[in-house]
Amino acid sequence: MATSILFLFLSIFLFSGPTAYAWRPWPSTTLNTTTTASASPAELGASKKFEGSSEFVKLRYHMGPVLTSNITVHPIWYGHWAPEQKRIIRTFLRSFSDSSIRGPSVASWWRTVRLYTDQTGSNISSNVILGEEKNDRGCSRGTSLTRLSVQSVIKDAITASTKPLPINTRGGLYLVLTSPEVAMENFCGQVCGFHYFTYPSIVGYTLPYAWVGNSHGRCPEVCAYPFAVPSYIPTAKAEMPPNGDVGVDGMVSVVAHELAEMASNPLVNAWYAGGDPSFPTEIADLCEGIYGTGGGGAYTGQLLVDGQSGAAYNLNGVGGRKFLVQWIWNPYLNYCSGPNALDQ
Repeated sequence: MATSILFLFLSIFLFSGPTAYAWRPWPSTTLNTTTTASASPAELGASKKFEGSSEFVKLRYHMGPVLTSNITVHPIWYGHWAPEQKRIIRTFLRSFSDSSIRGPSVASWWRTVRLYTDQTGSNISSNVILGEEKNDRGCSRGTSLTRLSVQSVIKDAITASTKPLPINTRGGLYLVLTSPEVAMENFCGQVCGFHYFTYPSIVGYTLPYAWVGNSHGRCPEVCAYPFAVPSYIPTAKAEMPPNGDVGVDGMVSVVAHELAEMASNPLVNAWYAGGDPSFPTEIADLCEGIYGTGGGGAYTGQLLVDGQSGAAYNLNGVGGRKFLVQWIWNPYLNYCSGPNALDQ
């Protein structure tokens, strides 16, 4: 965010914490049966499921920066993580820049994100790499975090006496991943992940960051959908996770969601819909819960099925890994799209 805007909003956000969060696939306890033919803009804004219509989607560019430089993702593993769980997420992050993977791939999914540009016409970078990592197994900031205390976790990681994370103010993204025993303010009730930028008064720098939590044992039906389904959808059947871990496979899509929005709206003054930058509807919010052709409401859309395991997926990654990741709003097509679309 530009310096003048940063200081304008600092006093507002300092006490309330970041509000540019917004990711949960089921924002209410009723099915979204709204159709664009009869829905009001207010109704559409409440559900964030525009389901292929551009009529009410006022996605605009607000002249702020997007991440056009090489993007380096620095995971911070907060809590107790099994080696295999880390491997799943690391492999996903390593898949973004590997164009050699057969489609539909993670790299081809990122191409939709790359369509977004800054005011010079420069596209979001195609180079997304896994950077240095930090472990906080002891949960140094406690097992009950707030949106604001996440920034202290990042500060600890970049100022650690041994192997601190590098400070990258141009293309660095800091990804705080919390294990199931760690609670987060509004986790499950309102959010599965959020992104924002750090305050210099807390961290010393303005750094884009995101938090994503492992919902296993807490609310997988909310944050790991469709590998678990809400009880109020009695006819829905949970899909089998492609990597055998409901919580972590569910996290993968949320991580992708937040990375797409950090790249296109890192300082909350670039690409979003709505008039209030503290409550933006961003490029991934517009397509939450949609993973394939025909998706919307309680339907994921057409998915691929692994012939050996029977697991659902829509993207291929490095090393033969498979992932299920939500679609992204395509600014040229004016609807949600992904590389597994049947009409592409």
